[in-house]
Amino acid sequence: MPIPIDSAVLLAAARRGDRRSLARLITGVEGSGENSRTIMSTVYADTGRAWTTGMTGSPGAGKSTLTNHLIRHARATGNTVGVVAVDPSSPFTGGAILGDRVRMQDHIEDPGVYIRSMASRGQLGGLAAATSRVVMVLDALGFDDVLVETVGVGQAEVDIASNVDTTVVVVNPRWGDAVQTAKAGLLEIGDVFVVNKADRPGVDETVRDLNAMVDLGESQPWRPPIVTCVALTGDGTSDVWDAVAAHRTFLERGAKNEERRMRRRSEFYRALMSRYTERATQLIASTAGQTKGDAVANLELDPWTAADELAWEVIR
Repeated sequence: MPIPIDSAVLLAAARRGDRRSLARLITGVEGSGENSRTIMSTVYADTGRAWTTGMTGSPGAGKSTLTNHLIRHARATGNTVGVVAVDPSSPFTGGAILGDRVRMQDHIEDPGVYIRSMASRGQLGGLAAATSRVVMVLDALGFDDVLVETVGVGQAEVDIASNVDTTVVVVNPRWGDAVQTAKAGLLEIGDVFVVNKADRPGVDETVRDLNAMVDLGESQPWRPPIVTCVALTGDGTSDVWDAVAAHRTFLERGAKNEERRMRRRSEFYRALMSRYTERATQLIASTAGQTKGDAVANLELDPWTAADELAWEVIR
């Protein structure tokens, strides 16, 4: 059983810059128990101040290297930066394989930067289950910018778009043909598209395909810009930063508040589904659940009727 923590004491210390207290708070919200609920209920009213940017793309696209440069650009403006790097899970320990964090060593000693790695733990969507809660904690504690880097994703893992203000999709030259580009769910969520490794052959064709994809649908108030860069050298990364800033300006002129309201409502739905899942798991392990399971296994009751009968227990 998790040891209860004094969230008020930890929050006060974290606001004073105590990184150990911040780390303990985040560890607390990574769980789903009472500690997590206490911390989140305490910080929730203070959220909504930071600008959140998601970095997503396929494995090896250069998300971490580009994120490293965006931290630098944010710090040049005087902003404090929180980074949530979702890494693959170790098959041995279940913890995060810290590949992303290794690429951000330049900022480890900077008191205005906090970097947290999280293991995906098999969670689909490119994020960890607690990513949104960790982002809220960093937001509530006063970080000006929060960058969220997903684990390497493919076409369907698009959860990042429902968790951040601006979604940056990073691809490489010759990343798929025009048909693949047009159907990729990953590219339907982008607010900014970045073609990284632009010193390699095929960049012009990739930019052309992305432009074709963007123009394929109905006209939208915001047309995602397509930016090229070489993150390894830093060339063009200022253009990426400017594109994110332009999207922020666009949203702040109209749609920001409504989009954030929608994300908060979605968080409520996720929390509710999580509670029902927890309750259903308890019921399955209960005497009633085992009895229903035995009846189904013995062909005495069909699975759907058994589920309906047991489901009434979930909503009591």
